[in-house]
Amino acid sequence: MKRLVVLLSFFVISNSFYAQEAVAKKKTSISKTEKLKTEKLKMEKAEAEKEAKKQAANEKRKATIAAKKEAAETAKKEAEKAKENSASTKGEIKSTAGKAKAATNKMDAKMKEEKKAVSKKMKEVSSNEKAPKVADKVTGEYNGKKVYTGPRGGKYYINSNGNKTYIQE
Repeated sequence: MKRLVVLLSFFVISNSFYAQEAVAKKKTSISKTEKLKTEKLKMEKAEAEKEAKKQAANEKRKATIAAKKEAAETAKKEAEKAKENSASTKGEIKSTAGKAKAATNKMDAKMKEEKKAVSKKMKEVSSNEKAPKVADKVTGEYNGKKVYTGPRGGKYYINSNGNKTYIQE
């Protein structure tokens, strides 16, 4: 009897495990279909966005082509007007061009004079600001070498490499 109760309880427990797995399988299958649906929706949205971008690009191209055509037409019209006006104003242009050249030559001469004046002033200022060079005085000997005293009182000698070596007192 005990064996029968144990067997029945085992059977009931084992069926409950299988039932849970079946429910879990249904849930996963539902979630997979939902995933597929969302992926399809995403792909459709992406395709729609691509098509919209293509249409916008085509519209931009058409607009730029139309703008270029209009600009070319207006340029042609302006060129025709300029040709008509150029025949009557050639003499005027030559005289104004000569006047412009003369004015620029005068301005160039003035600029050269100003540059010379400024460079002279700069030379004067730079020569005034520089400290006069004073040779250092020989004040003694150190290890058989002449000791010099600098303008601020520092004492040094020239080593075998030709460099100044300062002496501390």
